[in-house]
Amino acid sequence: MSRSLRQDALTIVEESIRYVLPDNAVKEKLKELNLSRVVLVAIGKAAWRMAKAAKEVLKEKIEKGIVITKYGHSEGDIDGLEIYEAGHPVPDENTIRATERALEIVKDLSEEDTVLFLISGGGSSLFEKPKGSVTLKQLQNITDQLLKSGANIGQINAVRKHLSEVKGGRFAQKIFPARVVCLILSDVLSNRLDVIASGPAHPDLSTSEDALKVLEKYNVQVDENVLKELKDETPKILSNVESYIVADLKLACEKAVEVAERLGYNTAILTTSLECEAREAGFFVGSIAKELVLHDRPLKKPCALVLGGETVVRVKGKGKGGRNQELALAAALKIADLYDVVVCSIGTDGTDGPTDAAGGIVDGKTVQRIKDAGFDPEEFLENNDSYNALKISKDLLITGPTGTNVNDLILILAG
Repeated sequence: MSRSLRQDALTIVEESIRYVLPDNAVKEKLKELNLSRVVLVAIGKAAWRMAKAAKEVLKEKIEKGIVITKYGHSEGDIDGLEIYEAGHPVPDENTIRATERALEIVKDLSEEDTVLFLISGGGSSLFEKPKGSVTLKQLQNITDQLLKSGANIGQINAVRKHLSEVKGGRFAQKIFPARVVCLILSDVLSNRLDVIASGPAHPDLSTSEDALKVLEKYNVQVDENVLKELKDETPKILSNVESYIVADLKLACEKAVEVAERLGYNTAILTTSLECEAREAGFFVGSIAKELVLHDRPLKKPCALVLGGETVVRVKGKGKGGRNQELALAAALKIADLYDVVVCSIGTDGTDGPTDAAGGIVDGKTVQRIKDAGFDPEEFLENNDSYNALKISKDLLITGPTGTNVNDLILILAG
């Protein structure tokens, strides 16, 4: 593999992620809106950057506010705003503490007040108050089971919404008659507003019956009190909310094509809605890469194919990894011993599963590097241990928090 392919892939990824940073998008949208008497609530992995941008535009119009983001994602103080960090992808005590504080801040607002609600991916875990008799420990256990089950984000959030005091439209319902203006950085395929961060300010399209079916389908074990709370339906109509998507995966994929063309590649976007098991996606992507190298189709080399989406991992082993790392490792098995090809899969937020990596970038020698170290790459894949496999082959992508979150970006480069 030529070094330039790997470097070009990194350049494409870096510029694509920079393009969907929320700062400018939030500022431009706020300039269109005439907001006053603002209370700011920002949740998600990109909450800090979104809040900072809003503060720079609205200044003293923001009377008070709170930012709730993932550990390590705050970049410091923001004048007049309270900053909290909490657990992701599973909520923790700091999640509950921060959410309760947010509810205090928006209490007793009138129809003259506006809640500027800045929403980004990760909000489902970071913004939470368990409903009724549901305990944090129960919620953590259910979340962990669902994340390992292979359920997609819509299915997971259908359950979360029905066990929450703030999800599924209940947050907006609590602060009626205050106006709620949502600026949203979408990390959900098709930009479903009821799924992004579990839709705290959007009418819920899922039902209690849907949530119960998810638990049954994936054999998730819950206590009787949880089943009782699940049967309480979420709001289906909200009259005090307006919502705007400010950035999404489509923009990131289009930017990737633009950068690749500038670097001299023939380009195409295959999909912005890849949704399946990560290893199956990896085998599919690897097979396409093989076709490019061996048969010069569906594009003539040098070429760049772009995919976007959100895969899932069905955890059966005891290893360490994330969906992008598992996809990359599976792709590596398909392109073994091929020259002049790379496959890159990365979470645009800079995190992939419970690891410090954002994803992986593999080539035709990845498998051999793992074997030369005395290991079997297929065993790593079967044990869901993609992190350690790619660490051995030196193919981990580690970026740290990026400040944005618009799903996953996958690249195939063939030279």
